[in-house]
Formats: sequence, C-alpha cells, structure tokens
Amino acid sequence: MTAPLSASPAPPAAHLAQAMARSASLCIKCGFCLPSCPTYRETGQEASSPRGRLELMYGTAQGRLTLAEIRHQLWFCLGCLACETACPSGIRFREMLEAGRIDDAEARLAAGGPARLRGLLLDGLLLRPGRLRAVVWALYLFRVSGLRRVLGGAGLLRLLWPSLARLERGAPPLGRPRPWRRALPAATAGAGRPAAILLAGCVMDAAFGEVHAATVKVLDANGYAVRLPEGLGCCGALHLHAGELARAQALARGNIAACEAREDAPIVVNAAGCGAALKNYGALLADDPDWAERARRFSARVQDVCELLAARELAPPTRQVPLRVAYDDPCHLVHAQGIREQPRRLLAGIPGLTLVPLAEADWCCGSAGSYSLLQPEMAARLLARKMRHLAASGADVVASGNPGCLWQLRLGVARVGLRVRVAHPVELLAEAYG
Repeated sequence: MTAPLSASPAPPAAHLAQAMARSASLCIKCGFCLPSCPTYRETGQEASSPRGRLELMYGTAQGRLTLAEIRHQLWFCLGCLACETACPSGIRFREMLEAGRIDDAEARLAAGGPARLRGLLLDGLLLRPGRLRAVVWALYLFRVSGLRRVLGGAGLLRLLWPSLARLERGAPPLGRPRPWRRALPAATAGAGRPAAILLAGCVMDAAFGEVHAATVKVLDANGYAVRLPEGLGCCGALHLHAGELARAQALARGNIAACEAREDAPIVVNAAGCGAALKNYGALLADDPDWAERARRFSARVQDVCELLAARELAPPTRQVPLRVAYDDPCHLVHAQGIREQPRRLLAGIPGLTLVPLAEADWCCGSAGSYSLLQPEMAARLLARKMRHLAASGADVVASGNPGCLWQLRLGVARVGLRVRVAHPVELLAEAYG
C-alpha cells in the first residue's frame, strides 16, 4: 500500500461522501462482480475487487479510513466498469471511483504532492494538439531512423532519461502519421445533406489519423456532411480519471459551447473513452445551474460511430473484404455506453468478412487510459491474457474502437509475434467502400 505523503490525517473525503449520499443503492456483497473484475481475477485479493473497493470507499466517506489507506486500490482499479454491467443492484461504481480519485488528487495537492502527470501529459500534451502531433512524429522518426537501435542497443536512452525509455518501450510499432484532414473537402460539401460533427479529440487526432480518415469516408458515403467546429477539443476523460475535476469540467463547458450552433447535428465519436466522457457531461455538470441543462442536451446528441451507422440502412459496400476478424470490446463502449452488438453487426455486414469469436472479448486489455503507464505490471498481465485468446481465435484482424485499445493491442501483437492486424471497425467498413 502506498505510504501517505504527510504524517497529518488526510482531509475529509468530501466528494466520496457526496457520491454516497446520491447513491440510490449500496453494495449487498453478493459477489456477482467478482468474476468480471480483472484485478481481482489476477490477484485473488478481496481489496482488489469492486466489492472490496466499495467497502474501502464507504469506510473513508464515513471517516473510519483515510485516503492514504485506500490510495493504492483507488489507482490499482482499471476503471473498466465491468462490475457495473454485472451488478444486480445497479450501483454506479464509476461515480464512487471518480469521487475517490478527486478527493485523493486534492489531498495530494494540499500535501504538496507531485503534479508531473497533470503538467506533462494532461495539460502539456493533450491540450496542445500541435505539440502532441510533434511528439508522435518524433517517436515515429526515432523508430525508423535507426536511432532506437543505436541508443537502445547501448542502453544510452535508459541511462540518460529512464522515464522516457520506459515510455518508448511501451509504445507499439507506429506507422507514418496520417494528415487525415485531406479527406475532409468532399465530405463537407453537398447542400441539403445532414451534418455530422466529428470529435477530432487529441490522441486519436495525433496518432490515429487513419481512423479519422476512414470515419470521414464512411460518413461521406452514407450522406453526411462532416463538420469540425472550432473549439471542440479534448474530452477531459483522462483529466477526470486522474482526479482533475475542475479541468474536466472546464473542457466540458468549452466543448458544449463549440457545438451549440449546430444543435440539429449528431456528435460522432470513434473513440470509446471519449464517447463515454461526452455522454457523461450531464452528470459532470449536474451541480452547475448555468450549464446543467446545456450539458444534458449535449450528451443526448453524442453517438459512437458504430452506434450511429448501425441504426440506419447503409449504402451498399462495393468491395469484398475476405478477412477473419475478431472483435474486442472497448470497456468504455460495452460497459460505460452499453454498445455491444452494433459494431459486430456492422462487421458482419461487410461482404466477404467472417466474424470469429474471441474469448473474454469484453475484458480490459490493460490500456485503461493512462493505466498502462502507471501500473505497467498489471497492464502487461492483462495484455498477455488477451494475446493468448487472440492467438486461439485464428483471426487475421482484431478490431476495436478506442485509441488506447488499438495502441495496447498493437503492442501485444508485436510482443508475442502474432501476424494479426489491429484495426478500428470503421477502417474495415471504409475498405468495403473501395
């Protein structure tokens, strides 16, 4: 367990106490969540289960435990929300977990704790798209130029900058970053076509331009005029996961304002974590009288790209895609948004494509936002488990709808030497359109 940052007692867990007061139900300790919890299944420890974590959080909200005493389990949790799917009592575990992390982040800040993650990753990169794109390009050039072999072989990078060396080792093979906005002109034209607002986001924009290009192509083929409103940016999901409540709320307000001029247009998202965050804006700003109703209306317009496309009759694809494809559920699509069958229906409808089963498809791959950086050992164990199931599936391609999952799956495939392509479902659908 992580030691407290100071000898003084932790401040009251105000957000946890509020979350408990709002909860319509309490854990009845039935254990239905245990088989679905990856950290419990891997460790066998009750404290690492949803039931155990809830008990720790209840104790902290009631003043029986300090935040320092439960800190390890607050951050050891993946936040995959599989427990919410399994819970017969309908407990909103996410609200409790986020409240606990917000309290802990505030306690660390009050005690003079480090803010490096927020400063470097959350604000220094995610909120500066140009800088984030530059980092992705630098990583790509570092790999293809041969510098990686020189510095890695001699161990120089590890000696000069150990944290950067760990980050670089955790990155999967990267293709050349794609300037996807070149696909926009045709997709933005056409009088009378319904508009669709596309969330470019931050990580997806910088590192997965091919997914955005495919999304634009498929939306265009199905009659949508794609729009990118000025001011629509980072969704704030990683900030909220890190306990940065005020920053997440500020980003939410900016995104809501950016989309209000086109209230007739759906807000289309191809990143599961971002979609879950946008759909949660109503709850995030529920206590803000100036923004609560605006946030609720905004969240009601948000749709995952697979959710949007599966609800309408699509233009017939023109090409065969003769591949065996396994679909891996992103946690924040299947558990946070309840979207399970729509991506599979889209894939099954592609000519020539065979959808093959994948064991534990709705289990976390270990990415979980920044989890793979902060908890690399557990993330690696979960990824190895996922790779064993993928190898047994016999798939040519594994499809998933979240940048963190795509990143993690590519890393796993490279580590074990599987000849399996990793793709977003919309990329395969775009291929079927020629």
